[in-house]
Amino acid sequence: MIYRRLGRTGETVSAIGLGGFHLGKPEHSEDAVRIVRSAIDRGITFLDNSWDYNAGESERRMGMALRDGYRDRVFLMTKFDGRTRKAAASQIDESLQRLETDHVDLIQFHENIRLEDPDRFFSTGGALEALLDAKKAGKIRFIGFTGHKDPSVHLRMLELAAAHKFHFDTCQMPLNVMDAHFRSFSHQVLPKLVEQGIGVLGMKPMGDGHILKPGAVTAMECLYYALTLPTSVVITGCEIMDRLDQAIEAAETFRPLTNDQVTKLLARAQPHALSGQYEPFKTTSAFDSTARNPDWLGEAEQM
Repeated sequence: MIYRRLGRTGETVSAIGLGGFHLGKPEHSEDAVRIVRSAIDRGITFLDNSWDYNAGESERRMGMALRDGYRDRVFLMTKFDGRTRKAAASQIDESLQRLETDHVDLIQFHENIRLEDPDRFFSTGGALEALLDAKKAGKIRFIGFTGHKDPSVHLRMLELAAAHKFHFDTCQMPLNVMDAHFRSFSHQVLPKLVEQGIGVLGMKPMGDGHILKPGAVTAMECLYYALTLPTSVVITGCEIMDRLDQAIEAAETFRPLTNDQVTKLLARAQPHALSGQYEPFKTTSAFDSTARNPDWLGEAEQM
């Protein structure tokens, strides 16, 4: 396994992160604990999850897997959806209960996908207040944010963070061969994260399989590309053991791609990338769980 520094946190984590979403699907109920423990035994230390994944089932299964001493061997991350102090605080406590732990190493503001989301995060009575309370209480160690829709929303979050003199520890976003050509997080956001010492969490290296559909690139090339970028962690879904084997193999055989290799790889992806067709998390609402469940956000204060 490859290990990398996580921004300015002082932490070192595995360059491959185990995605939590797919572990909670009904068809994988018998495999989840085995996959999580196998991943840890094989060197993966960064675990991804979220309060809303599969109605909490992803966190519950991960909590079961982290019994018997496994919790002490990992850097545990989860996410929350609440935009208000009250909603965020409640979701943090629910996540800790499901994960069977008294703290998570990293909590992230989930689905930063609307231009108003950063404003709500930093507003009076907003989610940040709950996070600072939780950090003071020892429930969380580090704070980050995620999003999959548009780089402009991430840039707004960084702009407001600077205005409030707040430093995010991490930022999670899609980083794949097609992102380089369409509403590109890698071009617009990634350089700012590196400059500010924010740990880069790359997600959707294969876009839930959509990136592979045109046949222009292979799964291993997708993982190599994301690992070649200045990422601290590349989070990938491993709902079956074959997927975990693939992720481990990518780490074991990884050599940074040369500039020429990256250029040729992106050239193969370009014809399929320009419309955003194979990044539906950017162009459709199919991946926007908070849009389908607005109650998760909490009641906005009326001005």
